[in-house]
Amino acid sequence: MSTVIEHAVEARLVASAPCMESVPATLRYDREDPYAVSMAFPPPATLEGVEVSWAFSRELLAEGVEGPAGLGDVRVRPFGYDRTVVEFHAPEGVAVVHVHTSEVRRFLERSQHLVPTGRECQYLDWDGDLGRLLGE
Repeated sequence: MSTVIEHAVEARLVASAPCMESVPATLRYDREDPYAVSMAFPPPATLEGVEVSWAFSRELLAEGVEGPAGLGDVRVRPFGYDRTVVEFHAPEGVAVVHVHTSEVRRFLERSQHLVPTGRECQYLDWDGDLGRLLGE
């Protein structure tokens, strides 16, 4: 069984102009980092022209589908009938994207099959992580 899930989604980049541009994005979950998810944007979708990836907690994403969640660099909240808003806060500014809630739910469900919520600590490699930290 694969330990990584990648789920392509269409994100709508919210700008100050009235129209929203669609950009590809990939939600990613790796069983080796069981508490985290990431959302990556390919080079053509970023101002820098390089892939940009944001990592944040799976719990934050799950909570944000149901109601406003997050106080830091990443904030998630429901919007309308089938949209989830993800805000990425950086010193350069704020990027706001809308994603279909059904796609986010599908991704979260797939991640639950790999690592059920509440059992994440069973998938951590404590000895390996400690060894790398100590340089062994």
